[in-house]
Amino acid sequence: MNVKVKREYRKTLLFNEAEMEAIRSFCKKYKITNQAKFFREAIITTILQKTEEDHPKLF
Repeated sequence: MNVKVKREYRKTLLFNEAEMEAIRSFCKKYKITNQAKFFREAIITTILQKTEEDHPKLF
């Protein structure tokens, strides 16, 4: 099921030359053409993983 959700909020990121070169190399190697989607997925994945790790455990 592919649900489209309107994106209303903008965030801007700045990278230095070394970071940008690493991003370019990674995207070229893995044939990533949509960097915005890649960044969004990477950020949300990290947030969800950390949220799961920080969730209180009963035992």
